[in-house]
Amino acid sequence: MIDFAQEVEQCIAHVRAPLPQRSGTLVRLVGLTLETRGVMAPLGACCEVVGKHGHRVEAEVVGFSDNVLFLMPLGEPAGVGPGDTVRVLSHTPLVQLGPELLGRVIDGRGMPLDGKPIPNCADTLSLMGKPLNPMERGPIKDILDVGVKAINGLFTMGRGQRIGLIAGSGVGKSVLLGMLTRFTKADIVVIGLIGERGREVQAFIQESLGEEGLAKSVVVAAPANVSPVLRLKATHMSHVIAEYFRDQGKNVLLLCDSLTRVAHAQREIGLAIGEPPTAKGYPPSVFALLPNLIERGGVGRHGIGSITSIYTVLAEGDDATDPIVDIARASLDGQVMLSRKLADSAHYPAIELTGSISRIMQNLISADDMRQANKLRRLWSLYQQNVDLIQVGAYERGSNLELDEAIVMIDRINHFLRQDMHVSQDYEITRQQIHAIVQN
Repeated sequence: MIDFAQEVEQCIAHVRAPLPQRSGTLVRLVGLTLETRGVMAPLGACCEVVGKHGHRVEAEVVGFSDNVLFLMPLGEPAGVGPGDTVRVLSHTPLVQLGPELLGRVIDGRGMPLDGKPIPNCADTLSLMGKPLNPMERGPIKDILDVGVKAINGLFTMGRGQRIGLIAGSGVGKSVLLGMLTRFTKADIVVIGLIGERGREVQAFIQESLGEEGLAKSVVVAAPANVSPVLRLKATHMSHVIAEYFRDQGKNVLLLCDSLTRVAHAQREIGLAIGEPPTAKGYPPSVFALLPNLIERGGVGRHGIGSITSIYTVLAEGDDATDPIVDIARASLDGQVMLSRKLADSAHYPAIELTGSISRIMQNLISADDMRQANKLRRLWSLYQQNVDLIQVGAYERGSNLELDEAIVMIDRINHFLRQDMHVSQDYEITRQQIHAIVQN
């Protein structure tokens, strides 16, 4: 177990360090940002705008230019005006962490959304966490049973792996995420619901988690209607909670829905403070943020604890070349692609074998198991490539022996790939089923 006492003391001492100026004056509101003069504070500092009539708005420093600070409010800025006082509350974002968070639903500031009292946690850490030395990371060597046949057998995951669920809208990402939440064998589950519809928060907790699942989970929610700063805070909050439990030796499952909405939040902030738009309107800060988030997962120092990260990625307009999809594929240890065509034919989970991959699968399973999985994938892909010829009767049996084998086996393969959302299946049973399909 990691001793947090020294880190906590450093964080508290840093916060208590004197600032040259702790108050200033609000001079301008432009779009989503407030501009203030007469106060000095670093990026990420927490400030408070105090109006002449007593109203208060919390804001965060998101940029600066000469003597002007750019603030972005965490709530609705209605009521603020020129000349209002801006006070610095703290210049390092800190969070309270502890086992008291289990079973709770909180926002990006750690405030409860479930109607219960504020969690009384003893440990205090920086919201941004501490990066791990890559030479201190433990290897990914243990198979993670996620309870989903197609993933267990064909894209076997390891404990500490980072993987993406990539698809357009409405093809079953959230349903598959719920299955992974319920079925994956993990000590702690941390769920970040970032930028999605507000109704999905309660639905996810009631339908996907349930009371038993919530007892070992922490849910951090920031729906689409809240400030982009609060959405980013919620993202970092879910990651630092996962890091906290990992450093205690726990095997943590971190689910983030969705990475695309995190990129949208950073895009709103970047464009508001004048960053130039680059690929598809995303400023450069987006492409710096996402790899940093993803690298916070993985196996802990010297193999103590792990964070297995699963991110949903929205391919807007089913565009697989979307820049967020590209950077996710480049940064993650694999991806599971979901197909609209399969979803339209009621094939669930709608996992597209072509394009899906686990980059560390070969390090986790035997060479024989790898051959069997690759053969099943190859037969399925070969059938899909020729399905139109087969259906219209244009293909003549005997022209391609491997395709003939795929035609004979396709019904058994499809039956294997389909799975009821309420039924889990162990890894070992899945492995035996693949061998039975391929060898018969």
